[in-house]
Amino acid sequence: MKSMLSTAPGGPETLTWTEQPDLVAGKGELLVAIKAAGVNFPDTLIIRDLYQMKPPRPFAPGGEISGEVVAIGEGVTGFDLGDRVLALTGHGGFATQICVAAAQAVKFPDAMPYEEAAAFVFTYGTSYHALKDRADLKPGETLLILGAAGGVGAAAIELGKSMGAQVIAAVSSKEKAAFCKAIGADETLIYPREMTKDAQKQFSKDIKSLSGKDGVDVTYDAVGGDYAEPALRAMAWKGRYLVVGFPAGIPEIPLNLPLLKGCDIRGVFWGASVFRDPKGHAQNMAELQALYAAGKIKPQICATFPMTEAATALEMMQDRRVLGEVVLTNA
Repeated sequence: MKSMLSTAPGGPETLTWTEQPDLVAGKGELLVAIKAAGVNFPDTLIIRDLYQMKPPRPFAPGGEISGEVVAIGEGVTGFDLGDRVLALTGHGGFATQICVAAAQAVKFPDAMPYEEAAAFVFTYGTSYHALKDRADLKPGETLLILGAAGGVGAAAIELGKSMGAQVIAAVSSKEKAAFCKAIGADETLIYPREMTKDAQKQFSKDIKSLSGKDGVDVTYDAVGGDYAEPALRAMAWKGRYLVVGFPAGIPEIPLNLPLLKGCDIRGVFWGASVFRDPKGHAQNMAELQALYAAGKIKPQICATFPMTEAATALEMMQDRRVLGEVVLTNA
């Protein structure tokens, strides 16, 4: 087998395509020949030792994969050789093989391409957990999404619409705004890349104007930084502010704002929720597959690269040039 290994903390250029011994499925595991791997923002962090989880080196990044079962470990039932499965892996996905716990593998139908399956778990799992489990988003409510053109943001647009929300997509360019409109956003809002104090005030006013009422019911913040405070100032009474990620930096929030707004700030750590509530995760995955089958959600893949070009894909991700998702494939 071969893996795209991180041997020392650093950027995408530090990864090396390396020959390794073939894997053997252990007890309770499936050996999967990887056909495709999704590329997500945490992959850019984990190789720099900046993510919550820090696997021992050497390791391959890649938190989600799709592939074919080629060996079945002792004690595993419910799977056959040749089954098409997707899985949340945490790391190890930028490779040709991986062993995954059978309990973490999910079968998917022939009608779903490997590329879409590899871009399904992380983005839709994160956004569905956020909107359903953490926000309890209701039909008719207003949903603001910061960083709406990225993978989790695009998934949040589709899921928000499927749940009956009025969706405002906040992005950094006209191109990204057009993309968000095309996948279902009701309104779009372009924010500046450099957020001054005056820009923050205007951003908050613009959000309130588009919400059409006293403010936003649910904010999905996958950006952080200086964008967080103006978004929080635009919350409606009893709104729910979802903390999803910080590519723009970890914000400093004046705690008088949630008091004055009567709103909640709710953390979204989907990876931890998967392990803490496996039954809830399984139910969410079943519901997401039903939404996919009904044509209500579909991974928005803007680019695919061979697994050997993982560095190029990661550079796109860290430079925020991705509309939707990027996928790596093995021939």
